[in-house]
Amino acid sequence: MGQGEAFSRRAFGRRAAALGAGLAAAPVTERALAQMSYVGEPPAGAVLLNANENPLGPCAEALEAMGAMLKRGGRYMYGEVLRMSRTFAEIEGVKPELVQSYAGSSDPLHRTVLAFCGPERAFVKGEPGYEAGDWAARVANAPVHKVPLTKTYEHDVDAMLEAAGPRAGVFYVCNPNNPTGTVTRRAGIERLVEKKPAGSVVLIDEAYIHFSDEKPCLDLVQAGKDVVVLRTFSKLYGMAGLRAGVAVARPDLLDKLRAYGAGFLTTTGMTGATASLLAKGVLAQRKQYVKEVREGVFEWMRGKGYAFVPSVSNKFMVDVKRPGREAAAAMAARKVYIGRSWPSWPAHVRVTVGTREEMEIFKAAFERVMG
Repeated sequence: MGQGEAFSRRAFGRRAAALGAGLAAAPVTERALAQMSYVGEPPAGAVLLNANENPLGPCAEALEAMGAMLKRGGRYMYGEVLRMSRTFAEIEGVKPELVQSYAGSSDPLHRTVLAFCGPERAFVKGEPGYEAGDWAARVANAPVHKVPLTKTYEHDVDAMLEAAGPRAGVFYVCNPNNPTGTVTRRAGIERLVEKKPAGSVVLIDEAYIHFSDEKPCLDLVQAGKDVVVLRTFSKLYGMAGLRAGVAVARPDLLDKLRAYGAGFLTTTGMTGATASLLAKGVLAQRKQYVKEVREGVFEWMRGKGYAFVPSVSNKFMVDVKRPGREAAAAMAARKVYIGRSWPSWPAHVRVTVGTREEMEIFKAAFERVMG
């Protein structure tokens, strides 16, 4: 089958009948979310800092592997899907049966919400936060509880538990968080896992974990907890348009996700992901590069007196002292495209960390706009 593993055709048929119309109408794909950052055909020389992409692109090893795979594009190459998930499991030190390959991480995010949320089972998240789960919850007719981050920009675990009460389906923790780029400390996540109501799961989105020094949560899965961990190759590994990711969870939890769809995963994405995992030094080098560029921008912003959230990721939120869309439009007029605002933080705008050269252009444009 498309992902090299069995799934329940009967269950899928039932779900398709119930969800087909809603899924067709609701923007529950990562592509749809990316379109929120779509600026049309950018002018020559434009700087794109609006979608948390990695301008470095795939590493050399991934490019070489994917180029060679193109010649075999007439075959389905199912084995490449399993090879990627098994390589991930070996490198991360988890059992192979705990890892399932996907086209990015938003796909299993949607599936997890659909599998565990419903009219009596809420979706609970931090705010501001990544919106994909909100929309999936609406398709499932599930309540959505948005809990403000703490003063230190962590997920407020106790408030999240209180908001849902005993009727929780999924507690979503993006760590580091999107859009703020801040981390929730491990102690808080462990408390959430231990105190959540029975039957619910903690969905930990580690799309940006490689940019931080925070301890990943794969060991919670290995320990048999009610946890689903998401990883993607879109961010640090620079493969946003190539679509590769994994969900890591107990086999019984992964089985519930499989009922919500099936489809072939591209051999280019899977092969590039495997090559990225095996490439020596790529993770450390890119983490250091982004850190140096990010901290350089922060130092400049402090010197200018601009207010921002101290991120440890590849994006940050800056206070523009007016409606964020106005500042974003003013930046776009200078051919620098930054991200969007969140309704809960209307005067903050998310900015992706680009290359050194791109951030120099950002600084010049931002100073004019703020001046």
